[in-house]
Amino acid sequence: MSSSKSSNVIDGKAVAAAVIKECLTEVDALRRHNVVPGLAVVLVGEDPASKVYVGAKARTCLELGIYSRKIELPAETTQEELIGVVHDLNRDPAIHGILVQSPPPKHIDEEAVIRAIDPRKDVDGFHPENVAKLALEDPTGFVPCTPAGCLRLLKAAGISTTGADAVVIGRSMIVGKPMAFLLMAKGTDATVTIAHSRSTDLPGICRRADILIAAVGRPEMVKADWVKDGAVVIDVGINRVDDPSTKKGYRLVGDVAYDEVAPKCRAITPVPGGVGPMTIALLMKNTLQAARQQTRVV
Repeated sequence: MSSSKSSNVIDGKAVAAAVIKECLTEVDALRRHNVVPGLAVVLVGEDPASKVYVGAKARTCLELGIYSRKIELPAETTQEELIGVVHDLNRDPAIHGILVQSPPPKHIDEEAVIRAIDPRKDVDGFHPENVAKLALEDPTGFVPCTPAGCLRLLKAAGISTTGADAVVIGRSMIVGKPMAFLLMAKGTDATVTIAHSRSTDLPGICRRADILIAAVGRPEMVKADWVKDGAVVIDVGINRVDDPSTKKGYRLVGDVAYDEVAPKCRAITPVPGGVGPMTIALLMKNTLQAARQQTRVV
């Protein structure tokens, strides 16, 4: 990583730690009302990256005093069996949040699984009811964790979004579209462009951005000449690239060519250590919101 890592780098680990500290206070408040927040994570199959994520979520729950249930199902689990597990969790009063780890095996229709989750327990924020609440700026809905984390990083870095020209590269329901809704919302008030790999003159669109959010899933796609001087860059990408010089044989990089882009930026997130830690922290926030709303504890 380049020497520009001092003043302009947004430290996702530090901001995530502050969110976790807030969560500890919220857990204490719930426990004073005899409410133990509960999160169930369902993992189908043996995907190694998914196992790492699920383990990290369980450890964070333990640290916070959130009841955590990990349900590991074999890769050959049918869609009907998986939806049956989800329905059981919907009915379980000890579980306030349900997350089915993505991606499931190819024979599972992920959209059908998301729709099977009780929207009141959909702490990923992917159920159509929560997508609608995000669009309508209804605070009772759940905001997807990664875009919520990006917005929190901007605020923590003191970046004003009001009137800013924001460009989001990527149009997924996981990051791109919810990110645009958050940036356009009252109180955030950015002017938003959603771009993607098929956009005409993508580099030119990016060069207009005061705030550039890269969530396209292509290693180091965003180059220095895509970014204007003084821009703020939030890199959501996390990609493995081969690197024989490392012990693991690979290294993690974002969607942004960090070393060449960072010197041009007013602020930038690194990979790893930027957006990644925020995702789990905001999942914990959503779980506590779900527990409060279901038990009517303010």
